[in-house]
Amino acid sequence: MFTNGQWVFGILFAIAFIIVVFYTYRHDLKLHKRYYKGSIWILVAFISFIVFIASIKWFFK
Repeated sequence: MFTNGQWVFGILFAIAFIIVVFYTYRHDLKLHKRYYKGSIWILVAFISFIVFIASIKWFFK
């Protein structure tokens, strides 16, 4: 399905992308802590809502 060159490109691209994202996140960590304080609760609420919807679906199945 994919050639060896495409596999190599995909792997190198993924590695480079992860490195750039990690570097950028570490660079902006002070700003994240300052501006997004308490945003973890939004994530917790979203995940619990998804679990609630899935449990309702499973319960009425």
